[in-house]
Amino acid sequence: MAGLPHGGGKSGIIADPKTVNKEQVIRTFARGIKNLLEYIPGPDMGTDEASMAYIYDETSRAVGLPRELGGIPLDEMGATGYGVAVCADIAKDYINLDLNGARLTIEGFGNVGKPTARFLSEKGMILVGTSDSKGAIYNSKGLDIEELIRIKETTGSVTNYKDGEVLKTTDLLMVSTDVFIPAARPDVINEANSDVLDAKLVIEGANIPVTENAEKMLHDRGILVVPDFVANAGGVITASVEYHGGTETVALDRIKSTISRNTKEILDKVYSEKTYPRETAIGIAKQRVMRAMKYREWI
Repeated sequence: MAGLPHGGGKSGIIADPKTVNKEQVIRTFARGIKNLLEYIPGPDMGTDEASMAYIYDETSRAVGLPRELGGIPLDEMGATGYGVAVCADIAKDYINLDLNGARLTIEGFGNVGKPTARFLSEKGMILVGTSDSKGAIYNSKGLDIEELIRIKETTGSVTNYKDGEVLKTTDLLMVSTDVFIPAARPDVINEANSDVLDAKLVIEGANIPVTENAEKMLHDRGILVVPDFVANAGGVITASVEYHGGTETVALDRIKSTISRNTKEILDKVYSEKTYPRETAIGIAKQRVMRAMKYREWI
């Protein structure tokens, strides 16, 4: 979907990143995949630029490396969050929403949520609620994003922010908002709770944060949902740019052009053909894969 000359794959390590000897565990993992030459590791939940540096030291291949190793640090530059903000800026036109002054709620104030909040605040959006694993914080008049980031980094949770109401993480769905961005774990919105979401637009910052049935239920309620692999591709786009020797500037330009084009193509089709966003996006992605396979005489 992102127009990259790569396939896709995921791997995981079953361990608590806060309690294990992280460097030793990461290096052991890296040695285990050393001979999987086509697999290029990149950072995701629980890993960061330092983790990629350890993997690169063991295997001579990884992306999302620290600047000191010539990499483009995805989390530091907020690559995924930047793409989510670009996506929201395109999608707003399809529901006649002015982002300037619009309310924003972000589930998961981490490596995706924090930069997303910053980028969307630059467009005039007001962050009214956000959460982490300890709970949620809400203020209908708006939260100070920089202060919230400081509190999160010094105390470990947004719930320690003073000028707001502390809620349960699950209560965040019921906060009246214009744009809701799930940016943490999978299946946060499902068939059991999708009816309580009070929003106009959902941009999926995390991977599979909304179940497919819940996406359809939201769409039928008039809530536009842009699927994850369209909206949150900023990270993998940046990883590919780094792998091919590009710069941070090139990555940002590529994120903006790719996600803008994809969001427009999908939503034009959704509204003209009365289809669901995910089905439409999957159909377009499959067409692109089939064309690529034809060029290589695979079909």
